[in-house]
Amino acid sequence: MLSSRPILEINNLSIDFRTKDGAERKVLENFNLRLYEGQRIAVVGESGSGKTVMASSILRLLPEAHSSGEILFKGENLMVATSRRVSEIRGAEIGMTFQDPLSSLNPIMTIGDQVSEVLRIRGVSKKEASDRTVVLLQELGIEDAPNRLNSYPYEFSGGMRQRVLLAMSVIASPSILIADEPTTALDVRVQAQVMATINQFTSKRNLATIFISHDLSVVAGFADYVVVMYAGRVVEEGPVDEIFYRPAHPYTRGLLDSIPSIDQSSEKRLNSIPGVTPEPGHRSSGCVFRDRCDSAQETCSAKAPELLTTGEKHLVRCHFPLLPLSTSRNMG
Repeated sequence: MLSSRPILEINNLSIDFRTKDGAERKVLENFNLRLYEGQRIAVVGESGSGKTVMASSILRLLPEAHSSGEILFKGENLMVATSRRVSEIRGAEIGMTFQDPLSSLNPIMTIGDQVSEVLRIRGVSKKEASDRTVVLLQELGIEDAPNRLNSYPYEFSGGMRQRVLLAMSVIASPSILIADEPTTALDVRVQAQVMATINQFTSKRNLATIFISHDLSVVAGFADYVVVMYAGRVVEEGPVDEIFYRPAHPYTRGLLDSIPSIDQSSEKRLNSIPGVTPEPGHRSSGCVFRDRCDSAQETCSAKAPELLTTGEKHLVRCHFPLLPLSTSRNMG
């Protein structure tokens, strides 16, 4: 059961970037999210949908962006917090792991130094930091951890490097983990191993998690709740079973149809969504998905759809959803 108050609350977050010619490009528009203790939310969408921008904004990692809205962590608005306060929260309260471990790790620092540094800068002694690093690396499935502390990133496989990044993100025992596409560069077998590790670890620690992915199939057995994004806006969100078994938005349906099935014939081509995601800031009036949608009608070009309720905690932004709408509304 979810606690009554969210540990993280994002209200109407919008993010613009200014181009070299002085124009503003809106990459995220009126994003809302509630994350509760122990809950696992997946944010899904194609490249350019605004997923990573949203996640990076939580920890104020985009100083060049113009942001508006609220990001409340345990009731504290991080949007107006001092830089020092946000630095205190990074790692200690909110950990974040990135999608490219090879470029995220320092190639000339040992694995042990990189993981333990998170604790050392917070005043933990060298021995205690090293001991805690060994225990955590063992828990995350790195064999012979005491001897691997002196290894360098190039000596680790992709899956092991991703585990090291995860260790760096959680060694200070944060309340929230943000995992940004942690399985993208891995083959299917290693993806499954890393996902199993993240699943077991977050369950054991009751760690609230925001998991970012472009692949719905990766989050199927992990997330409690799914947010589907397209071109900087939420187009559908709801409990994981609702999204997978009762998708209401044509874009979500297209993502699901593009997942290969075990019993699918090797001769049968995978379904794909025609067209491409619009460039950030190049959205005209109406529904942003209309040019790629088989169900688009005249209304879709004339008016942008609102985020409406189609079931219990199930919201969709579409004039002609695949499921009937209920009478309640959630404006956004």
